[in-house]
Amino acid sequence: MMRHCRFDYEQRYIEHGYMEIAFPPSESGGHCMATNYLHIWPRNQFMLIALPNLDGSFTGTMFMPFELFDQLKSPEAVVKFYRDTFPDALELLGEKTVVDTILSLKALPLVSIRCQPYHLNDKMLIIGDAAHAMVPFYGQGMNCGFEDCIILDDLMQQFGHDFGKVLPAFTNSRVEDAHAIVDLALYNYIEMRQSVNSVTFLLRKKLDNALNWLLPNHWVPLYTMVTFSRTPYSRAITDRRWQDRVLGRLLCAAAVAASVCAACAAHRVGVTRALRTHWSQMAFRASRMIEGLRKA
Repeated sequence: MMRHCRFDYEQRYIEHGYMEIAFPPSESGGHCMATNYLHIWPRNQFMLIALPNLDGSFTGTMFMPFELFDQLKSPEAVVKFYRDTFPDALELLGEKTVVDTILSLKALPLVSIRCQPYHLNDKMLIIGDAAHAMVPFYGQGMNCGFEDCIILDDLMQQFGHDFGKVLPAFTNSRVEDAHAIVDLALYNYIEMRQSVNSVTFLLRKKLDNALNWLLPNHWVPLYTMVTFSRTPYSRAITDRRWQDRVLGRLLCAAAVAASVCAACAAHRVGVTRALRTHWSQMAFRASRMIEGLRKA
């Protein structure tokens, strides 16, 4: 494809790599953590995740800058790093597993690919990772490839297997969404390793879920759109942007309401204190007068 004119191609390696590490089953042979969750240890610039397997183990994956991996060159450095950053994971993994894994493996790269067009006349078409490889943080690489197949099949049905029409139509209908999911996958890495540590982000998630519960047909969170629906990836980004605007206004309104309530409360407290002071002074004067009358 690159030997032909007007083919745009971009390959981008991010500065972070990954390395897998296996969490063994518990002593009883079962899972050492809850099985119906994606376990994440977010540390802002890097993270460790773990997913359950049927045999009781978990597949863990470290995602970190290569410069951090390069610092783990001795057993002492590896153990210290895990004690400082993932102490509970170290208890589950065991020092030997951690040391043996990190010192025997090499961190692997993470790459994104954007290109267009996906076709060459009526002779060739690229789909899946060949057209839009992405980092794994949205878990959409294979799903996106399967969706390519569905869209291609729909177009073949529509145009009667006329590849002179099918292939250009595939490119025109798919490029925007493919580029969108590549961007979303990169964004979700930041969310997983960093944003989840933010109180503001967690508040937004709660508002997202509350609005989805109240308005399920009108308000769908970004993750739900991407993972559990056929909503086009580009539309998911567009919807997220207007949701951000709505939530921004709601949060501003909530802040104003809170300020008004605080002012009213402060005013009431001020009035109450003034009345208390006034009545205290009156009571003091009355008591002095009564005391004076008694002495007289």
